[in-house]
Amino acid sequence: MYDLVIIGASAASFPAAVYAARRGLNFIMITKDIGGELALSGVVNNWPGTKEISGFDLSKQMHEHALSYDVKIEEGLEVKKITQKNKTHIVLAEDSAGKKKEFATKTVLISSGIHPRELNIPGEQDFRGKGVTYCTVCDGPLFKAKTTATIGAGNSALESALMMAGIAEKVYVVTKYENKPATQGGFPRGEAILVKKLKALTNVEIIYNSDTKEIKGGAMVTGIDIADQATGEARELAVQGVMVHIGMIPNSDFVTCAKKNQLKEIEVNLKCETSCPGIFAAGDVTNVPYKQIVIAAGQGVTAALSAIEYINKFAD
Repeated sequence: MYDLVIIGASAASFPAAVYAARRGLNFIMITKDIGGELALSGVVNNWPGTKEISGFDLSKQMHEHALSYDVKIEEGLEVKKITQKNKTHIVLAEDSAGKKKEFATKTVLISSGIHPRELNIPGEQDFRGKGVTYCTVCDGPLFKAKTTATIGAGNSALESALMMAGIAEKVYVVTKYENKPATQGGFPRGEAILVKKLKALTNVEIIYNSDTKEIKGGAMVTGIDIADQATGEARELAVQGVMVHIGMIPNSDFVTCAKKNQLKEIEVNLKCETSCPGIFAAGDVTNVPYKQIVIAAGQGVTAALSAIEYINKFAD
């Protein structure tokens, strides 16, 4: 019987693990992979105390910090279900071969993060891995001196386009918003400094108020069809790479006990407690309004301390 099972191994999980280890808990981290979306991030300039670091390197540092406390991590496991047994919980996980494993625990900390939202348009699945990517950091270098399109209007799309501007010959950016002050120049969810940098680049063409309708190609991507939302005017862009950055979906399908909102985010209070006693949640999988690395880390610590408080009462 563990004191705590931490689900995930990223920005919220590792700080929680460090605090749990320092308090001497008998716990384990189980995860599908190390780093999650943090490891796939581009350049991080807003991690306090570090002027600039890649998401991959930051996740590596967090991982190494946890290992310095001899934290036990089981990688390659995907959680399928959490069930309640009296006052305890059973976490059911499965590896890539379908082999099941159960973990009995007093408390659970869900920090399973998020995954990319898809366009759900013709050609998207056909050309996934053949020019379509959801991770510019991973695949961007493959399109050196080529023409690419980044689709989206948030920070991840802006970072994608900025990165590709230094790799590709030409970069299109397709945003569904109009170019006006009310939408921060077509990127209402983006940071102003990133928008300014992007608009100053000569090899970037921003296409406003447009939807992506289809991804085309043969063996690989050769173009995308877009349409103006106001006029319906269609246009085809000749591109070899398509970077999709239109938002994220919480990895919360396995959660049935705790209450979730319409976005599938796990609802938590100020102590990162869920509606299910003994189950805590932290990071981007929760209903925290701002999906930021530093916020996820703080939530992870809060959740760990709340779990410790729960365990102390549990033992009485």
